[in-house]
Amino acid sequence: MWWAWPFLPALVLLSELSVVKVQTAPCQTCRKLTESFIKGLERTANKNFGGGNTAWEEEKLAKYARSETRLLEIVEAACEKADFECNRLLEQIEDQVETWWFHRQQEAPDLFEWLCIEELRLCCPPGRFGPDCKECPSDPGGVCGGLGRCEGEGTRLGDGECVCDPGYSGRLCQSCADGYYREKSSNNSIGACAACYHSCKKCAGPQDYKCLECKPGWILHDNKCVDIDECGTELARCPSNTYCHNTEGSYECRGCDQACVGCMGSGPARCKKCARGYKLSGAKCLDIDECSDRAIACPGLNEACTNEEGSFHCDCADGFIRRDSICVENKPPASQIYDEVLVLQQMFFGVVICAIATLAAKGDMVFTAIFIGGVAAMAGYWLTEKGDLMLDGFLKGR
Repeated sequence: MWWAWPFLPALVLLSELSVVKVQTAPCQTCRKLTESFIKGLERTANKNFGGGNTAWEEEKLAKYARSETRLLEIVEAACEKADFECNRLLEQIEDQVETWWFHRQQEAPDLFEWLCIEELRLCCPPGRFGPDCKECPSDPGGVCGGLGRCEGEGTRLGDGECVCDPGYSGRLCQSCADGYYREKSSNNSIGACAACYHSCKKCAGPQDYKCLECKPGWILHDNKCVDIDECGTELARCPSNTYCHNTEGSYECRGCDQACVGCMGSGPARCKKCARGYKLSGAKCLDIDECSDRAIACPGLNEACTNEEGSFHCDCADGFIRRDSICVENKPPASQIYDEVLVLQQMFFGVVICAIATLAAKGDMVFTAIFIGGVAAMAGYWLTEKGDLMLDGFLKGR
């Protein structure tokens, strides 16, 4: 335990997080740890020593080979920092690692077998599986006949059943699976399983005319498997507004054209009924141009009609914007201020003219009133014109 002092903070944290006993740690983690340890042995085999064959070098090398210094160097690199499972297991088995390093290396050179199989009982020997390391199904050809793998082999897990290679089936993977046939062998041995023609479930050879039984979606005819057209039978089941499209060995449901309500195929010419916004023209459902067919498609003032597939929409005409559902002239703020000032200006000069005319009338100065009124009108016109120029220059930043 003394060799782990540099890792003490990390080991304390790992110990607090660990809630699983060593016995349930996966075999793969133990295998990975021992493989990394062996690589560390190889990496440090001649560390800090040069070549040569002197007695002094051999003595020093032997001391380093079994030293705690070398053990610490190997352990430090045995697990990656981010590998929580490896670090947790290493923390839990430090006593066993020390025992093997100082006392069991010579008699048990295979660290994986001694540590993972015998001591920790996390793994099983090859060809065995499960908690009790039972034998996998096998025959003279090996585990699962040499044509598959035993489920859980080498671990304390699994049920031991054979998972066969592609093309093989059976308890020991000695039979050909569906879609495969047994090839003939020239030396009277059992031939390999080869693939049938793609539509055959069982066959006597690779050709399309050697089918014995067909896969679903095909029917046998003269030793050939012929595709069943589900769309031409009652076998197809497609939801509304879709149509059946036949494929090899099956079928698929595809969406109708947007012009259709129900269809018998693709495109606007296969509609059962035209969708809203479309009308039947010849054999096709075509878009209705509401903007040309309707006298007033957009009844609002200053609105323009825009046609689209199956519908239309109303927009404000150029130069207008929509405010409170009404299209109004799109004037810039400066133009609106100019109009308001102009109206106030005209009202002011009108009041001045009326006042002068009234004063003249009260003094019985008829001709004087006419004269003054004319002068005031001309002055008002002149001032209005000058005011326009001044205002225009102001608004334009002159």
